[in-house]
Amino acid sequence: MQSWICCQLGAREHYAVPRALKLDGLLDELITDLWIRPGTLLHMWQKRLTGRYHPDLTGARVVAPNIPALTFELKASLARENGWTLINRRNEWFQKHAVAQLARNHNGPRTVFAYSYAAKEIFEFARERGWRTVLGQIDPGPAEDLRLTSSKPVPKAYRDNWRHECSLADQILVNSNWSRDALIAEGVAAEKIRVIPVAYEAANDTSTFQRHYPRAFSAERPLRVLFLGQVSLRKGVAQLLEAVQLLSGEHVEFWFVGPVQIDVPQELKLHPQVRWFGAAPRVSVESYYRDADVFIFPTLSDGFGLTQLEAQAWKLPVIASRYCGEVVRDGFNGVVLEEVSGRAIADVLLNFLRAPERLSAMSIRSGVDERFSLGMLARRLRDI
Repeated sequence: MQSWICCQLGAREHYAVPRALKLDGLLDELITDLWIRPGTLLHMWQKRLTGRYHPDLTGARVVAPNIPALTFELKASLARENGWTLINRRNEWFQKHAVAQLARNHNGPRTVFAYSYAAKEIFEFARERGWRTVLGQIDPGPAEDLRLTSSKPVPKAYRDNWRHECSLADQILVNSNWSRDALIAEGVAAEKIRVIPVAYEAANDTSTFQRHYPRAFSAERPLRVLFLGQVSLRKGVAQLLEAVQLLSGEHVEFWFVGPVQIDVPQELKLHPQVRWFGAAPRVSVESYYRDADVFIFPTLSDGFGLTQLEAQAWKLPVIASRYCGEVVRDGFNGVVLEEVSGRAIADVLLNFLRAPERLSAMSIRSGVDERFSLGMLARRLRDI
């Protein structure tokens, strides 16, 4: 079988693709931007870099220009670059680094994997060498733009580059049927697309964890609803905030963990039933999963939504929309929303509020299914 070279900007999915390939003996090299081993000076200097390493890749060949990458981020910060300007510049910077590395000491047939929006130059180089190209599609593509109202529309050049990436890719991996259908609607050839769910393995052993619910929720012990991720319109936060207002006075408390990317009305910032925690480092995220009663993921469009699996690892029932990866079994380990609206969310939470035993039963049945294991991802990649 051909060996694989993974070009990955960032720590997406906890490096699941290169980890799975290493597990199957197919990983030649991981090219990334930052690789910070625990105990190094960089790690001790910046604790937020903790997630830019994974022990499963110990012994693998990993190439990362740590100092140039940090220099790039520092210059961008000093220049106050942000938004699409920063995203595009970072993607371009990484691709140049990856291509330079690919040009060194790589002979014979290879499969080159890269994630969408940072793959065009990498695939152009790989095709010139006659190598096979596999695109990891991180979202449903342009179809997502049509579902969202945003003051900062996606630049045309960003989507044009993506279409070129798709044309250069021999195979395109998507994480959900929602993404597959969206790409086909954009004219991407169906025979190129493979649906391969995200893989997830909990960092700590959660198998013995048991969740306990009160017989009845009260003002002293409210139903604790956790939202974790980017607090944005795409994630369904507007509808979730509408549910907050509909449930005013009920024994429900909403926890928002993640960077706030919308303008939140003052009355909701100060709402007595809402707690705003802001962005949280990965090392502290588990405490929120552990202490909540139910996890909510009302996204309007997502390629998958890894947080669903993180929540299930901690035996949390999950309320999710249909516009993401198929994780929740409706009525068994959570609820799949028929529609993403404040009313629909409020009705589900009221049902749980009145019957805590439903949450308890779902919690017992919650957990990460084998179809999302690293071994299963390895088998699916091998089958390609």
